[in-house]
This record gives sequence, structure tokens and C-alpha cells, in this order.
Amino acid sequence: MSERPKRWYQELNGYHWFVLAVCTLGWLFDCGDQQIFALARTPAMKTLLQSHSFGLTVEKGIGYATSVMLIGWATGGILFGIMGDRVGRAKTMVWTILCYSIFTGLGGLSQTAWEFLFFRFMTGLGVGGQFAVGVSLVAEVMPDRARAPALGLLQAFSATGNAAAALMTLGIGHLEHIGQIDAGTSWRWMFFIGVIPALLAVVVMTRLREPERWQKAVGQDDVHRKKAGSVAELFGTPRWRYNVIVGMMLATVGVIGLWGIGFFSIDLNRTIFLGIEEKVYREKDHVEQDKRFLQAIVHNPETLEQINGQVEPPNLLAVDAKNKDPRVLLGAMLALRKEEKPVSVESVLAFLDGETSDRKAQTAQERTRRAEYLGTAAPAGVDVPAEIARIKKRSGELEWVMNKWAAFTSVLFNLGAFFGVYVFSVVTQRLGRRPTFAIFFLAAFVATAATFLYMKSARDVLWMIPLLGFFQLSVFGGYAIYFPELFPTRLRNTGTSFCYNIARFVSALGPAALGYLASDVFGDYAQPMRPAGAAMSAIFLLGILVVYFAPETKDQPLPE
Repeated sequence: MSERPKRWYQELNGYHWFVLAVCTLGWLFDCGDQQIFALARTPAMKTLLQSHSFGLTVEKGIGYATSVMLIGWATGGILFGIMGDRVGRAKTMVWTILCYSIFTGLGGLSQTAWEFLFFRFMTGLGVGGQFAVGVSLVAEVMPDRARAPALGLLQAFSATGNAAAALMTLGIGHLEHIGQIDAGTSWRWMFFIGVIPALLAVVVMTRLREPERWQKAVGQDDVHRKKAGSVAELFGTPRWRYNVIVGMMLATVGVIGLWGIGFFSIDLNRTIFLGIEEKVYREKDHVEQDKRFLQAIVHNPETLEQINGQVEPPNLLAVDAKNKDPRVLLGAMLALRKEEKPVSVESVLAFLDGETSDRKAQTAQERTRRAEYLGTAAPAGVDVPAEIARIKKRSGELEWVMNKWAAFTSVLFNLGAFFGVYVFSVVTQRLGRRPTFAIFFLAAFVATAATFLYMKSARDVLWMIPLLGFFQLSVFGGYAIYFPELFPTRLRNTGTSFCYNIARFVSALGPAALGYLASDVFGDYAQPMRPAGAAMSAIFLLGILVVYFAPETKDQPLPE
């Protein structure tokens, strides 16, 4: 009777497991940093733009911060990618971990939006470098048969870093909600905790060795050193140039799908849960109190001085005028007062007619309804300080509920992502790289479009968000397995970095494109984010086309 063949993990020794653990933790913490940013960028911008707005809205600030981080990510990926081939994988990993850890912590000290943008760019440099050096290390150290499943495992566990960041956000948000930390500072604590991965650099420095494959290919002499990480060779040799172009196009599809569409599902879910909370709010009959309060202050604008600095001016773009008039009207009053313009029923209506460039002029029906809402006579007996306290309490409760559901959504998304990456790694070992990419790109297109168009209740969120994470993140498991297989050892880190990070430059346009579709193309829709996200999901169909030109690497040794 023939002996049963070993499973891939039975071929690993202690050092193999150590390398896999260190590289997995490095990428896990890296992804956790990305998730911290995705969850903290909104409250961070709300805080930083209160004192110095620089002409930015919260939405624009979020968009700039996201794009800046992606550009830093791409830049760092390329720089650290070349460095990894020339000076070594282990040394480069230390620098990437220190870079993204330290600047994440410094981001929590930001006092202005521009400081925040700078720290996110610097953080992006380290974040971008970590992926290539980690997967190159694992690919070169592992036995050939264990390479693909080990890389799939590395990428799958990155989802646990995202989920851990979401749970951390939930815990810190709870401490803020119950008054254990200062209001409006939870996002700062999230970034401070992001410094923890720096401790991993100490372990890397003491125990991790450079792969033997890299030492043989690069060596210690100057001739081989100069060839390592050569961008000229990467793009000057037809085979490597072809591979890097295919890899960049594949990565662009996935990165735009995730950062330009997928992560905005959290914002879509905010509107769903906001609608639920608003229904509860209206059922508690707070609307009549809001109405009397607004009628009182529009006839006595001096009371707005008591509100300034205590009640956050609502963002006019972020509200549904039909159901949330109290915040729209209060926002208009506060904006007028800030601009030292007279506050009255007519000036508020004129402001909403288009004096702000961030909003389309209201319809005649909206104008009539709001005029009636504000009324023509000031009600008696309105206690302004008491009303301010009520609104502040309600605002705090609502912010906590929205942050809680955002974190919950992130956990669901990454739970699906974990299994998606794992399933991709299993399927690709059976079917090959090309057919697996094609299948999962098609599934990601269907899942993304369906989520943005049809997810409308809390029950939908429970099953649609995990499916979205499953299919959108699955292809990232493919990148971890496939990209190191496209290049020789002396160019592996550089080639993988170019594939994964040039896509960042292109994908930096993704959030802007989604914003353009939502505001200018589908701006007249009740929820423009839905058709905008569904339209952008077509990017996954481009991935299927790219797969046709991709070389197959299943069961082939790493090129040299």
C-alpha cells in the first residue's frame, strides 16, 4: 500500500512557521492600520475642520485623505520594493513596519486637516512597502508545494487585522460614549494604538534571516547587487515587462473595487441605520420639539451665539432634506451666522436655494414646506439652553449608534473576506490562476452591484455585507499567490511592488470618480450612492478581460 502524501503544512519546519507568522503579523497589522483609517477618517475630519476648515467640507477632506494615503501607499510600495531586492527582505520589513506604525501614531496628534493629510501620506509609504516584502519572503522560504496555500493563509489573516481594528474602534467608541475618554477624541486613541506594530520590528531584527534564494541570486558582489531591483531590467526585458503590465492591470481592478467602491458600503450602511434611528426619533415625538426650537431661534437669531461651539453644524450634503429638515435648517442658520449674514426665514430659504455651491437649489415644493415649517410667529416658552443640551445628547447618541454599526459592518465584511481569500487559494490550486481570477471577478461584480442596489434593511446587511467581503477581497488572495510567481528573485520584490502599488496611483481616482457619479451624474436620485456604486462595479468586468492575457503559473517553479 502506497504511503499517503503529506499535506502542505506537514512539510514546514519551525523556521518556516516563524517566517509565516512574522510576515502574516506584519501584513495583518498593516491592514489593521488601513481599517483604522477607514473607520476614523470621518470623525477625524469632523474634529479637525471645526477650527480650521480651509474651505473644505468633511466629504472633501475624507476624499483628499483617502487619495493622499493611496498615493503614499503607491510611492512607498515602489521605493521599498526596490530596497527589498537590493538590501534584503528582512531589513526592509523592519523599515516598513516602523514607518507605518510611527506615522499612524503621529496622525493621532494632528491639529489641522493638512497635518492629518501629511501623516497619512507618510503612513502610506510604510503600508505600501509591507505587502511585497512579506509575500516575497514567504514565497522564497516555503517549499514549492506549500507556497500557494501559505501565501493564501497570509492574505486571509489580513482580514482578522481589519476585524480587530473594527472591534477596537467599537471599544474605544464605547469608552467615549460613557464619558471615560473626552468626547471627540476616540479617533485619536485609535491611531495611538496603531503604534503597537512597531514592537514587531524588534522581533524581525533579532531572528529573521534573509532567504537563501535571495542570497544566492543577489550575493555580496557589486555586479549582482546592481542588477537586483533594477527598474530598467524590469521594464527592459520583454517577459518581465509583459508580466508587470498584466499584474498592474489585475491589481488596479481589485484596488479600485475595494477602495473606490467596497469600503464605501460602510457609508451606505450608515444611511440605512440612520433611517432606522430617525424613525425611532420621530416616533418619540422629538420632531415637534425641534420645530418649536427652530421657530424660536429664527425669530431671535442672537440665540445662535449660544449654539456656536456647542452644537456641530450639520453638513448639508449628508442629510435627506425630506426627512431631516431640522438639521438642514439649523445648518443653514449656523452657516449664515458664521458668515455674519442676517438670519431670517427668507435668508435661510435663500441660502438653501443655492448660495452654497455644495448643494443644488431646492425645489419650489421644498421651499414652501420649509417656510411653513419655520412658521411666521415665534413660540413662547422655549428654553434655549435646555434645547441645546437635548440636541447635544441626541447628537452624541446618534454618532455612537452610527459608529457602532459601522464597526459591526466592518467585522461582517472582513469575516466574509477571510473565507473568500481562503477559498480562492484552494480553488486556484485546482483550476489554475487564470480561471480562478475570472470566476471571482465575475462574482465580485454581481455581489457589488447587488449590494449597492438592493441592500436596504438591517436584515440585508447581515448577509449581503459578508458576501461582498467574500468576493471583493478574494482576489487579493490571488495577488499574494500570483505576483511573486511572475518574477525572478532579483526582481521579485520590485515586480510585486510595481504590480500592487502602481495600481494605487490609478485607484486614487476611484473615490473621486464615485463622488462625481454620486453628485453630478446621479445627483437627482434619492440615494445617489446606490447607482454610483453599482455603475463603478463594472470595473470587475475589466478584470475578466485582463485575465485573458495573463500567463498561467500553476505548478510551475519560481522563475530565475
